[in-house]
Amino acid sequence: MDYVANPHSKNMVRYGRLRPNVMVLSGDLTGSTEISEFKKELPDQFVSMGMAEQNMLSWAGGMAREGYIPFLHTFAVFLYRRPYDQLSMSVAYPNLKVRLIGFLPGIMTPGGVTHQAIEDISVLRSVPNMTIFETGDATDVETVLDATDDIHGPVYIRMLRGNIPRLFPEDEPFCFNSARLLSEGGDITILSSGICTEEAMRAVKLLQAKGVSVKHLHVSTLKPFTDPKVLKALKESKLAVTVENHQIIGGLGTAVADMIAENGLGVKLTKIGIPDTYAQGASKDYLMNKFGLNTRGIVDTIEKLLGKSLAVSEEDIAKLTLEPIKEFIKDARLDAL
Repeated sequence: MDYVANPHSKNMVRYGRLRPNVMVLSGDLTGSTEISEFKKELPDQFVSMGMAEQNMLSWAGGMAREGYIPFLHTFAVFLYRRPYDQLSMSVAYPNLKVRLIGFLPGIMTPGGVTHQAIEDISVLRSVPNMTIFETGDATDVETVLDATDDIHGPVYIRMLRGNIPRLFPEDEPFCFNSARLLSEGGDITILSSGICTEEAMRAVKLLQAKGVSVKHLHVSTLKPFTDPKVLKALKESKLAVTVENHQIIGGLGTAVADMIAENGLGVKLTKIGIPDTYAQGASKDYLMNKFGLNTRGIVDTIEKLLGKSLAVSEEDIAKLTLEPIKEFIKDARLDAL
């Protein structure tokens, strides 16, 4: 699998160069949120706000009223928990064109509960006028900013950083309110988001090798949640599983449950995510294993739903690859037909 180094850093510079009214605001985490290059290349479009997120949100609201498009950069948890009042009253209530770029969502940081944004989607889905995106790979990161152009209110993006795998073809950009269909199948439907999609793709490949037909969608727009692809998949399903790097309350699983209920669908839904608890200071791999968000956890959950053992060994998981991506997605769709 190919990895791309710091795609947001490059993309933010590209995006800002084409739009002189774009302003990047840093919450004293310029290097950690990959905007050092932007600061160097476009210094007149960069402002360091220090460790003062409430002030940063208020500034963003004022700048947006003057025709600028502020892109706020900090860790995800500091964009909604600490400055919630300013976010709600200075940005969301007047429905201003402000972009909140949140890094280290969910359990991607070992920093413990103070730094783990495990309820951000739940909180922000309840804020009127808010649009919520989540990136899952390098292609998503490289194209998500362009998807915000026509959204005239606030947008919150769960962003990835560092060396990021390319799961999706480069010529298939991030699309607003449109899931990526990764495989077709009739036994079970998996809806995944963020970093859980790579794990779900691995699980799907193992499940299909064991004769389980899986429909798999990568969901990247979490609000609004009206995607016809998702609704069609649920209408055609009897068993559905959501996998998310977030609490099972208020995130992807809840959005899917709402869609099922509102449309009167007879679908049994199982949510894989962080239960009604805080996480802890530990590595991403440790926490994904603890909460069943990895390939092993997804396979185990589906075995329970199907009521049978598929005899997927640790060796099977260890030797699994997703190379090459285009062929994997194409074959996964065809094999399940």
